[in-house]
Amino acid sequence: MFAPVLPVIAVIALLGLPLTPGAGGAGPADAVSGLVVLYCGIRLLRDRNRPLTPTAVAVMGLPVLGLSIAAMGASSPGAGLSGLGRYLQIFVLVPAAVVLLIRDRRDFRVLAWSFVSLALWQGAIGVKQYVTATGASYQGEDIRAVGTFGPTDVMGMATVVSFGLICALALALGRNDVRQRAVATCCAFALLVPLALSFSRGAWIATAATCAVLLALAGLRRALKAAAAVTAAGIVLVGGFGVGTAMLQERIDSITQVTDAPDQSVIDRYTMWAAATAMWREHPLTGVGLKGFPEHRDGNASLALSSGSDTEGAGAAFLKQPLLSPHNMYLLVLSEQGLIGLVTLAGSWLALLVCALRGLFRVHRTELPGLDCALVSTGLLTWQLIDFVYADIGGPSTVLTAVVFGLAAWWSLVGATAEARSAATTPAPATAERAMSQ
Repeated sequence: MFAPVLPVIAVIALLGLPLTPGAGGAGPADAVSGLVVLYCGIRLLRDRNRPLTPTAVAVMGLPVLGLSIAAMGASSPGAGLSGLGRYLQIFVLVPAAVVLLIRDRRDFRVLAWSFVSLALWQGAIGVKQYVTATGASYQGEDIRAVGTFGPTDVMGMATVVSFGLICALALALGRNDVRQRAVATCCAFALLVPLALSFSRGAWIATAATCAVLLALAGLRRALKAAAAVTAAGIVLVGGFGVGTAMLQERIDSITQVTDAPDQSVIDRYTMWAAATAMWREHPLTGVGLKGFPEHRDGNASLALSSGSDTEGAGAAFLKQPLLSPHNMYLLVLSEQGLIGLVTLAGSWLALLVCALRGLFRVHRTELPGLDCALVSTGLLTWQLIDFVYADIGGPSTVLTAVVFGLAAWWSLVGATAEARSAATTPAPATAERAMSQ
């Protein structure tokens, strides 16, 4: 029944498998994502009935221009080709394959629930790590929830749980049947616990902002009900179950201290942001080339930058992880690809967001089906664009970003257009009533 999207579900499911301690970069899900692109290509050659529209080709293919120029400016052909392949995988090829494999809203919802299922699985592992002190090291204790991603990808579980929470909230705010909305609501509240125990400030900020956006888009009445429910859940979690530990409170308080009393991780982040900006000033149009940030980092960073990030726990030995990126996707693109790369890549993302919002407002206005799909797409894309201020691509969980852009692109470039055609061909209620009376 869901055969076309089964390969995409396999990519999501593989992220639930445990990884080798200390392993980074591409994982099994990345290999399967390549097979998804191949499978999609074979289907296109066989069926020849699902080509992308010219608008979709322009929006999704726009990053290729900046990436190609940056690849030619890389320090070596190998670095240029590997960097080009990674960017094309995450932002062009896999998203395009997801768009072409989704047939309708039913397929879309299956993928959205797959995100929720993966988040629940990783979240359950993360909560167990916190309770049993078998997680990643945080302030000398092995309590940080990281799921199966290990201490070298501490953002992995936080990202997965955030995606699942956003999907669950969007499904709960849609016009689905009552039982599905109730299950989605329970899943959203359940995922708040592992998200808190991830100690990821960037994920907290992006999730809180995205949830506020979704509630505002869903309507004032629903927003007030959800706010009351979240307040009640917070009282129960903090007062009843003692989720609000001293470390968690300290981590929350540190969000407001990033300028007054920043910790070393924040100092490193600011230092690398300054280094990325310096690289861009030297090469404003084309940047230093793909994968050029590590090579040019020391020549542009101040002495405040530490030698690396200490990681251990969750089954891995102590490791000094080098700081090879600015942990800001926009500055990473600006430093390595210059203004051309940033305009083409971020321009593609902005176009998707505008199209997604336009389709969402149209569904609201016409009260047609698809509100949940619109909210899922808008929410995932909003979360990702906010999170890119604090993070960039890298690690096994990155392939999930490609699926997110695919889901967002399907609604923005295909699903919303189909709803618009449906609205144009559906008679208004008064017209329909007159036709039935005649």
